[in-house]
Amino acid sequence: MQNTRQIAIEKLQAAGIRPSEPRICIYEYLWENRVHPGAEGIYKQLSPLHPTLSLTTVYNTLKLFAEHGIVQVLTIESGELRYDIRTDFHAHFKCRKCGKVTDLMLPVPDLAPSPDFQVEHTVLDFYGTCPECRK
Repeated sequence: MQNTRQIAIEKLQAAGIRPSEPRICIYEYLWENRVHPGAEGIYKQLSPLHPTLSLTTVYNTLKLFAEHGIVQVLTIESGELRYDIRTDFHAHFKCRKCGKVTDLMLPVPDLAPSPDFQVEHTVLDFYGTCPECRK
């Protein structure tokens, strides 16, 4: 079985991105922590382990990843960008109490409005209270 670092290197190379150390560690973090973090959250978690990492590098790397289609940028709330390593079709649920964003798999057929339209991106978000907060 491959380790996370090897997965990160292969994903970056397959996307045409040079696998520098900051890029690898950011991709590894996203792969291991599927919590839809924001750039500042990623920086906060990684900077103690990588003291030369800057917040600007995190933002630039996430932008690069999004441009190459290896992360999905989520705007769950206005002004709140989060990043999702899953790029396949799925919905998101945001708990209004704890703020956690969860992936939802839905049995949804092709959502294209008609054959005349070429859909490039679909967003489907749900809001409410998660099971943990309902207890």
